[in-house]
Amino acid sequence: MILMVFMIDFPMQAGYLKSVVLMTISSLSFAVMSLMVRLAGDLPLFEKVLFRNLVSLLISIVIILKSGASFRGKPGNRLYLLLRALGGLLGVVLYFYSLSYLSISDATMLNKMSPFFVILFAGFFLNEKINRYQIGGIVVAFLAAMLIIKPQFNINMLPALLGLGSAIFAGLSYALIRMLKLRGESSGTIVFYFSLISFVVTLPLAMVRFVMPTPVQWLYLLGIGVFAAAGQLFMTQAYQYARASDIAPYKYLHVLFAALMGIFFLGEGVDILSLTGSAIIVMVFFYLYKKRYV
Repeated sequence: MILMVFMIDFPMQAGYLKSVVLMTISSLSFAVMSLMVRLAGDLPLFEKVLFRNLVSLLISIVIILKSGASFRGKPGNRLYLLLRALGGLLGVVLYFYSLSYLSISDATMLNKMSPFFVILFAGFFLNEKINRYQIGGIVVAFLAAMLIIKPQFNINMLPALLGLGSAIFAGLSYALIRMLKLRGESSGTIVFYFSLISFVVTLPLAMVRFVMPTPVQWLYLLGIGVFAAAGQLFMTQAYQYARASDIAPYKYLHVLFAALMGIFFLGEGVDILSLTGSAIIVMVFFYLYKKRYV
């Protein structure tokens, strides 16, 4: 239903439609990944992040070997590949942390503030026009996010603030993906850089406090990696066929999928303030998208 609403009155050109389908599959994959993070229980944060990137690393190596793409990337792109990897890693760490303390729907909704930051970063890196409608939308969405964060000005609001921080770094990462695609970098190389750097950074951090998983937790850790890799690959491909800001609204399907999983698998209830804030954020972005100011 939400997918159909986003598609009303918009031309379904072949490339654009392909991006929509790819982003929808990506959103579902990331929602399952989020569920796996919660089901993995009290395993240390960096242990979960490590496995999230390990599977992606192995898959990206296979993709590069089969496609003949470069492991090193184009010389002029390497700095941006590094920035994309570090931004993506910080986004993942903060998101996984917020998942441990917030409902899966709240953590995901805060993370999915990233499209608003995509607008800002796309303007900086891609020279995409930013106008007063977008600025106004970002302000309203930020205020709506406060309904989810519920400021208490104490340590209790830290997970929500870090959840919002994950959106900032994710927005930077997504805008850089689009820029790298425009500069001729392959999807396999982009994912490889992100996975390799994330693995190298998180490996020593995970080993410091490594906890041996139970057999069931091993399955959840594997699930984190598999679904994260699928979501990453489909998302990277989606940005190849449309502007970063055009595809961004479809990332909110992740919120819908995550909320349903939280209700059916985790028994989470519905918070009226969070629901209101989430609805406002989605409506603001849909308004910008429908008015074609995104």
